[in-house]
Amino acid sequence: MTRTSTAETIRHVSDARPWRKRVTAVPDVPPRGVRMPRGKRRAHLLHAAREVFVAHGYHAAAMDEIAVRAGVSKPVLYQHFPGKLELYLALIDAATEELLNRLHRALASTDDNKQRVIATVSAYFEFVDDQSGFYRLLFESDLANDPAVRMRLDRLTELCSAEISQIIAEDTGLSPEEATLLAVGLVGTAQVSARYWLATAGTIPLEKAAELVASLGWRGIRGFPLHP
Repeated sequence: MTRTSTAETIRHVSDARPWRKRVTAVPDVPPRGVRMPRGKRRAHLLHAAREVFVAHGYHAAAMDEIAVRAGVSKPVLYQHFPGKLELYLALIDAATEELLNRLHRALASTDDNKQRVIATVSAYFEFVDDQSGFYRLLFESDLANDPAVRMRLDRLTELCSAEISQIIAEDTGLSPEEATLLAVGLVGTAQVSARYWLATAGTIPLEKAAELVASLGWRGIRGFPLHP
């Protein structure tokens, strides 16, 4: 019998989860004849599209279903987004902004670098645990090999790592390149651990799980002397 890998566990359990029950309801559609402001309409369409893409992935999602869920005609949907890819990319951008905002708040929450690491890892766990399912667009996209999507995902890793590398450099005296490499490792650890925690639905509370992972990362960082 072969052992199931962590990646397979995350993928199989994640795919089996009832995502339609996790996502939030689409905001109420205004009565017919009431014109919605363009910005509000766009946000409404993105909300509906997010639910469909989170539930089905990119390839199985259909613009028809998104239009129905948003309570609009397909021509209205195409007025805001030229095609399915453009709509998906807009959601990738929105999910990226959401995660980066969480990380910014975590890093700004304290001046203590150990607590910053804990807050940063907690931000990943909370993002993955959020009812929106936004994390699936960033960490489990079935369109990750598309150049436009890949560019955005790589850029997200760079931005997240850049924030954390400054903390590592301050505490270790490592070069920017070395600190960035360690930051990428911490980002990857936080992301994969958070997804595994969610997929396996274990008994460890979110706060405890995040603290465990953060402690592992912090102990590794503290192993580097400030002045080698």
